[in-house]
Amino acid sequence: MAAAAHDRGLDPRIVPLIGTEAPKDPAPLAAAVRRLVASGAAGRHDAPSAVGDRPRVAGPDWLVVTSATAVRVIAGLVTRLPSDLLVAAVGEPTARAARAAGWVVDLVPPDASAAALVEALPDTARSVLFPRSDLAAPTLVDGLRARGIDVDDVVAYRTVGTGDEPITLDTVPAAVLVTSGSVAREIARRMTPLDPGTLVACIGPGTAADARAAGLPVHVIGRTRSAEALLDAVAETLHHSAPEQEGT
Repeated sequence: MAAAAHDRGLDPRIVPLIGTEAPKDPAPLAAAVRRLVASGAAGRHDAPSAVGDRPRVAGPDWLVVTSATAVRVIAGLVTRLPSDLLVAAVGEPTARAARAAGWVVDLVPPDASAAALVEALPDTARSVLFPRSDLAAPTLVDGLRARGIDVDDVVAYRTVGTGDEPITLDTVPAAVLVTSGSVAREIARRMTPLDPGTLVACIGPGTAADARAAGLPVHVIGRTRSAEALLDAVAETLHHSAPEQEGT
């Protein structure tokens, strides 16, 4: 994101507000991984191909990942995915991380949201493994179960703050980029009050709602839920106008 900001003439300052840690109870994740490994032989994920090119075999249908962190956790525990497993990723950044891990990505919904994935998963899906953050909203799990799909819902990592002390910057930022609800809450906890001239820019409507719930104003929302769209919106707003409450 910093490199993409430079490309748009912005001067980024990286402020680490959240990190990840292992689950407090690692047993459910370990059990899910054992089930995954036992479900089939490796092979399909050696090279990309279309879903319709392969025969379906018995075993878990889908692995659903909604963050690059979830990809890294599973890839660190499983050398290769079972040959019959299909992979769905929410958003192109997550899909890129999955492909970088050597996985074939079978489904990326047009809208980078859990709700869109619930709609996009085909009716033939029977079971899903969903490794997630401990802070993940229930949208995906509840939506898939409402469709009659069995979901192995397992915490793969915890999202944690990087500290408690207030954060001050040497210069007033023109914009603060809010890329998740957990980031919004940490900004509100450790960086407020923000300067009235600072844009609060959110990566999508869900994050914007979380930001408002945390007490932050929202001035900019990316047209699509991606880092590129967020930075484009920030650059355009900074170039054309002063901060103004979004929707007013």
